[in-house]
Amino acid sequence: MKRRSFLIASSATVASGFAQSPQPKRRVAVIGHTGRGNYGHGLDTVWQKIANTEIVAVADGNESGLANELKKLGIDRGYTDYRKMLSETRPEFVSVCPRHADQHHDMALAAIEAGVKGLYIEKPFCRTPAEADALIAACKKHGATIAVAHRNRYHPTLAQIDKLIADGELGKLLQIRGRGKGDRRGGGEDLWVLGSHIVNLIHYFAGAPKSCSAIMLQGGRRITAEDVKPGAEGLGLLAANEVHARYETQKGIVAYYDSIANDGTEGNAYCMQLIGSKGTVTIHIDRDPVAHFTPGNPYQPTAEPRPWIPISTAAVGLPENQKDVIASVHNHVLAVRDLIDACDNNRAPLCDAHAGAVTVEMICGVFESHRQGGKTVYFPLVQRENALSLL
Repeated sequence: MKRRSFLIASSATVASGFAQSPQPKRRVAVIGHTGRGNYGHGLDTVWQKIANTEIVAVADGNESGLANELKKLGIDRGYTDYRKMLSETRPEFVSVCPRHADQHHDMALAAIEAGVKGLYIEKPFCRTPAEADALIAACKKHGATIAVAHRNRYHPTLAQIDKLIADGELGKLLQIRGRGKGDRRGGGEDLWVLGSHIVNLIHYFAGAPKSCSAIMLQGGRRITAEDVKPGAEGLGLLAANEVHARYETQKGIVAYYDSIANDGTEGNAYCMQLIGSKGTVTIHIDRDPVAHFTPGNPYQPTAEPRPWIPISTAAVGLPENQKDVIASVHNHVLAVRDLIDACDNNRAPLCDAHAGAVTVEMICGVFESHRQGGKTVYFPLVQRENALSLL
């Protein structure tokens, strides 16, 4: 099923309240870790909103956290060992929930090898291209399907932006510019935690990345081995409070990503801009409306301020008439329904393991380019581990 077809079908299903089916409920297990990324951004409770599924068990290495989660989900079967849970409960679907990415590979691999059919994994997918390679190989071997929780990749408004581009309303698409949130995490951490959404959408609009050139700075100077430390949220080795990256892409569009700690924008620069000769689309991650269109040559002065016209699921400038669908993006319902449909119909989810792996490789490409003095590096990367370990 193509992207637009699935989203149209999903919109109708959301609007009708998820009509019940007589089929047996699908068995779901939840893996979290209180104090180590918890349950992500609602990757546990999303299944309670999906018809014909039931959460049969939850695993949490923190005993008190497990007790709280069992109460929250209203179930009584809990484990401190997720491997034991997978072996004893044999779920069909699993949520790998923790925000701490260092756990994703082992949790997902255990689920795949236990025979789980579909996995929904918090972003970032994993920490290195090597980890992504291993999970993709395991999926191929065991017939499993992974979807990654880059929520905006599932947003129906993307279809309207596609139409703007196809209809020539932006003119010639000149470049894509993305920025991180620019708070205290600016630089390397921002690239992983929030910038992963940006580069994921760069991949969507511009096609697969062909190359990357980048620099990583700390206090205005290039980082060295002395700056590299274990990152927050289990991200692996990390450094820099300023990052600048340039990507060449499959569609010939050059894309940029920048993040500077405490950049003074109060988080409003956290966006991606599609800059064309006749207009600009700005996508603010996880906001409503998610995107705006600013018509006109962006390089030509005007006497009047340029308008920022909201883009809804209906069209540019029309009011949003599918608020239930938008809510289903934010609470992961649309993504999980897409995963189930993908498993049932032998197709790739809208943000599958390969898309998640490209995002990881685009981030790690920044590290490898910096390690090589800012030289251009090409995809797929030869270096499949975290290149900051080699500084």
